[in-house]
Amino acid sequence: MKLASEERGAAADRVESLDLQRFLTQERHRIHLVGVAGSGMSGLAALLIEFGHTVSGSDKVTTMETDRLQRLGLHFYEQHRPEEADAAELVVFSSAIKNDNPVLVSGRASGKPVVRRAEALAAIMRAKRGIVIAGMHGKTTTSAMTAHVLREGGLHPSYYVGAEIPILGTNAHWDPRGKYFVAEGDESDGTLRCFHPEYCLILNIEEEHLDFYSDLAAIEKVFAQLIEQTSGKILYNIDDLNSARLCGSRKDAISFGFSDKADYRGADVKLRAFGSDFCVYFREQKLGEAVLNVPGPHNVHNALGVIALAIELGISFEKIAASLRKFEHARRRFEIKYESERFLLVDDYAHHPTEIRATLKTARATGRKRVLAMFQPHRYSRTKALRGEFGSAFDDADRVVVTDVYPASEAPIPGISGQTIVDELLKHGHRSASYQARLEHVHCQIGNALDIGDLVLSLGAGNIHEQLSALAADLVIAEKLKAVVGEEADVCLYEPLSKHTTLRVGGPAQFWIEPQTEKAFAELIRFCRAENLPLFAMGRGSNLLVRDGGIRGVVVHPFGGDFDKIEVNGCEITAGAGVKVREVAYAARGANLGGLEWMEGIPGAVGGALRMNAGAMGSETFENVVRIRYLDSEGNAYVKDRNELEVFYRRFPLLENNFAISATFHADPAERAKIDSRLRESQEKRRTTQPIAKSAGCIFKNPDSIPAGKLVDELGLKNSRVGNARVSDVHGNFIVNDGGATAAEMLELIEKIKATARSKRGIELETEVEIVGEPA
Repeated sequence: MKLASEERGAAADRVESLDLQRFLTQERHRIHLVGVAGSGMSGLAALLIEFGHTVSGSDKVTTMETDRLQRLGLHFYEQHRPEEADAAELVVFSSAIKNDNPVLVSGRASGKPVVRRAEALAAIMRAKRGIVIAGMHGKTTTSAMTAHVLREGGLHPSYYVGAEIPILGTNAHWDPRGKYFVAEGDESDGTLRCFHPEYCLILNIEEEHLDFYSDLAAIEKVFAQLIEQTSGKILYNIDDLNSARLCGSRKDAISFGFSDKADYRGADVKLRAFGSDFCVYFREQKLGEAVLNVPGPHNVHNALGVIALAIELGISFEKIAASLRKFEHARRRFEIKYESERFLLVDDYAHHPTEIRATLKTARATGRKRVLAMFQPHRYSRTKALRGEFGSAFDDADRVVVTDVYPASEAPIPGISGQTIVDELLKHGHRSASYQARLEHVHCQIGNALDIGDLVLSLGAGNIHEQLSALAADLVIAEKLKAVVGEEADVCLYEPLSKHTTLRVGGPAQFWIEPQTEKAFAELIRFCRAENLPLFAMGRGSNLLVRDGGIRGVVVHPFGGDFDKIEVNGCEITAGAGVKVREVAYAARGANLGGLEWMEGIPGAVGGALRMNAGAMGSETFENVVRIRYLDSEGNAYVKDRNELEVFYRRFPLLENNFAISATFHADPAERAKIDSRLRESQEKRRTTQPIAKSAGCIFKNPDSIPAGKLVDELGLKNSRVGNARVSDVHGNFIVNDGGATAAEMLELIEKIKATARSKRGIELETEVEIVGEPA
């Protein structure tokens, strides 16, 4: 089997005439790194800068690491352009870089030495006594743990780790005082064969990276060569069958694990929510007890390997145990991103079924009510090869949302997507697994399902962690909002507004709040003003079209409590903003009061009817209003009589920036029979002239010259449609949702009607329905 770069025809990259170790560790040169934003290449860049080289690098993205490296002296270019490496004396590239990359093509053509990242790293390692941490899973945490323990033990190690390591301060460092170099070995492209370490710690071996390897035998061949090239001790996980088979018979091998046959054995393991306690034995001798403050039994395994190595290097168990107690996770390794009494959000790099099982088991052990997982598959080839194993990997997740595959430079494979994983999960019997093709919507889907006591876990080696960060940022605000409005109020994240509009379309509300009291509503207004949060009031959702991207900020739904009260006092009826308008008509009927029967035909709430001066049967809301109570934009309450209010056809300017609390309506004494007759008349007119399908009511205001519905009819647009949005065949001024329509379809149909009216009749139609929100 050839290395990846050799398969790409990289014979020209061979640099036999160059003493790469001396070039990198003893001399000073100009070096260009292709793909410098990657976690592995950024660590190499840090080492080269420490050596005093003039380092440049190119990539298609910027990251926190490239920003940090630029502060250290990296010359960074956000494109791969050959001229940016013209002055370089050496070009180094990562395994993610294609053979046709213009910088590589130019460098090879000019005769410059061009080497793989692993070749450069192996050359640096030869300047010290090398320690390679290898395995399919856990090597980043174990490499960081090894470097930390050796540093605490006074050995001044140099190190290279494939992630940000808070406790180490950086992911790579060269310490001239020490004689050891700890490096995380990357098995993904066969370049483990570049290393000739003195010590090798092998964690596990199984099928992985099948985009490069043909099978397990090919993987084992590379590990076997690494083992043969190790000049000193091999430390291996005896509980991993493949590692034990390769290493168990070697005289220079030292085993660790939970097996009674292990040289360094862990026992009496007590798992805690975010750590573990365990005893350590060397054969029959008890060395002592260890405390680990990173969670999961897999990390106990990792720690046992580090303990074995550190003791072989002469560090006392007491110092090792003290170091392990202080160890903290690498970035993206069960990293807590948000924690409160109500919720816990954790990010993890796990992307292989074995890693996912271990991480979910750790999450389950925290004792949280439910575990909700958002997963981004990594590479099409892995998704295809391990689809069956993925199907059984999520048993410890109560709910799973899978997004599409992070390609990592791979071309798509037909028929392979995030849906592939969901199909396998459902086939395996998982009860709550769904596919969300759009990555940016994943946090909304998970966030809307949140309940008190839940743990949310983001899983994947791509950029799924950005979705968890978005959820964490919104949870911070949501918890503040909950404190403002009180326990009796509902506060929800990403509530689908399609559930709350009569048209049944619309994206999510970033924050959905149902205050129960005027006081809570007023406090909410003040908080939103102070925090610069947009605030939109929504009643029953009639006469409202919310775009598919939903509404940013707070959507307040005054519903229940103070807002659902109706009081009748003589000929006046006072109703809260959340009361259905038709309930006002029936409250009047109960008190033998008439004149409000037209309200039976209004589907919305009092607040919405006030805001748009809703009307039916030739009547309008403010014809019956005596006074209103409202909150201004600073949360102050006011009462105004009808004669103080400026009202227009389908518009009430005062409530464009203020918020209705209640309204008092006037009615006249009437005989019950006459009231009932007018109610039946309203019902019959609504039944015969309006569609029963889902709609927002009238879409357009009536022009002066002709009713909008009649105009649409005369234009021949009844029953015209866009997708599942259709002009009603009953009333031309209604657009109905035939099931599954989107706001985009509704808006396209509205524009089609307006354009037709303009071109054929010279009439500019104006929408009566309120259109809010953002496009998807």
